[in-house]
Amino acid sequence: MFARNCIFATAAAGFLAATAFGARAEEPNYGPNTYDRTLQALVAHEEIASRGGWPQVPAAVRNLKPDSQGADVVALKRRLAASGDLPADALPGDVYDAAVVEAVKHFQRRHGLSDLGTVGRLTLKAMNTPVETRLNQLTATLERLKGNGFNFAHRYVVVNIPGASVEAVEDGQVRERHLAIVGRPDRPSPVIQANITSVNLNPYWTVPMSIVKADVIPHMRKDPSFIAKSNMKLLGAENKEIDPASVNWATLTNPYFYVRQEPGPTNSLGQLKIDMPNGEAVYMHDTPKKTLFRNDVRFNSSGCARIEGVRDLAAWLLEGTEWTRAAIEDEIAKGERKNIPLKKSVPVAWVYLTGWQGGDGQVQFRDDIYGLDTPQGIVTSTIQPRKPKPKALAMPRPRPATVPMTAAGNPPVPAATASN
Repeated sequence: MFARNCIFATAAAGFLAATAFGARAEEPNYGPNTYDRTLQALVAHEEIASRGGWPQVPAAVRNLKPDSQGADVVALKRRLAASGDLPADALPGDVYDAAVVEAVKHFQRRHGLSDLGTVGRLTLKAMNTPVETRLNQLTATLERLKGNGFNFAHRYVVVNIPGASVEAVEDGQVRERHLAIVGRPDRPSPVIQANITSVNLNPYWTVPMSIVKADVIPHMRKDPSFIAKSNMKLLGAENKEIDPASVNWATLTNPYFYVRQEPGPTNSLGQLKIDMPNGEAVYMHDTPKKTLFRNDVRFNSSGCARIEGVRDLAAWLLEGTEWTRAAIEDEIAKGERKNIPLKKSVPVAWVYLTGWQGGDGQVQFRDDIYGLDTPQGIVTSTIQPRKPKPKALAMPRPRPATVPMTAAGNPPVPAATASN
């Protein structure tokens, strides 16, 4: 058994060394080189699978701490060596030493988990995910990238939904990295490409009607002060404010108003929104609930992406203008709404990658949170090429027409038509 795991360790270590060669850590995870890198990772994991995969880890490893000793430490070391997280020369022995701590941290970083160096519930789940599942994830990424229709421009932004993370890329190098909070499984974030066109400071939040029906109405039935406590207003025709007390919330199913949350630090969008017009009506924004970024599982939104450090991302988008990070802060402090158009729009892609090899040569895995690593799911979660807008046909200039006159010398009244 020991010899067999040494084979695993040698194969995995050789793979990591080979993939790291020539790789640049600042290359984006999603870029022109992602396909070739991920193909290398697939080949290496197929070799691991052909040798029997990696061993399962007993649940008891969750009780291990640095300096622990015994059979469970041996099992943990074998698992880490099999995936190349623990060097082969550190495999002998049964002590949870510094090399094991660093190997666990390395594994956790590759799986988007907090690098604590001890095995918790999520780390154990990731360790006991079969290599066949990982092969499926890498294959799904390659299939998505085959049909990828995104144009990797001079500057672009990418949101990886399963990774709940954001990269801002310029000239093939990552300039900004951010944690994100994306849609929960029952309200998933869409796979899209769009263009970032503006930055909104101290934005309103016009609550989508789906959320009004699913969240606001039930809250108002339980707590009639919910609208006021949430700094919201009900607005009807011609933006006239409606008193919430005048609404029969108990029987309301089709609201005759819309709900708007006023600007401020408690606004659900926070104090900054990044606008990217698209058919799914999603965007990137700040949040008042910044403690959520400390969680390893960040699937809490209704489809939009909340960005940690979004003001830094906005400053990057506005580079070359008067809107530095300090200027953005000063303007937000005024508490007034401000829309800042970008001089040139920046492409943005929201992608669904659960397994890939990064620019630093490390193979990354994330949970298939929406269950899209299936043949049909891959089709629906692949960035499709944009269809060019049809060019307007040149129409001949119409000749002046003679307008008939009534007996009174006035033109006739046109027939009424339906309003668009």
